[in-house]
Amino acid sequence: MKIMALDVGDKTIGVSLSDELFITAQGLMTIERVGIRKDTGKVLDLAKEHLVKTIVVGLPLSFDGSESIQTQKVREFTDLLKNKLRSSGLQEIEVVFQDERFTTKIAERVLIEADVSRKKRKEVIDKQAASVILQGYLDTIRR
Repeated sequence: MKIMALDVGDKTIGVSLSDELFITAQGLMTIERVGIRKDTGKVLDLAKEHLVKTIVVGLPLSFDGSESIQTQKVREFTDLLKNKLRSSGLQEIEVVFQDERFTTKIAERVLIEADVSRKKRKEVIDKQAASVILQGYLDTIRR
């Protein structure tokens, strides 16, 4: 069993997976958004393929902790994902939110320090942000 994290944006969804011991997060892929139904279907397929027990969705709160339009979009995506999990008989997969404030900045800093080119950073930033979200969650559940 593994834990999967999502960094849900308007154009892409970054996806990360834990190892089976729930210690480390590794970027898996970036899903290009085509429509909420197909996007949630793709996430569902990945959850089945990787035997996921929990899906952690990054919740984009404002700096002061309040919700924004993007927060509502992520909540709508998550509601549809939960409905698809139930209708597919996968209601045992838990879906939780994780505060994602500053994750993209952290991910970008990691990529810059790794000397990743600007073009390559653009390609992998969402996947890296999902890894930051997941690592934060893994660190929390280990405490």
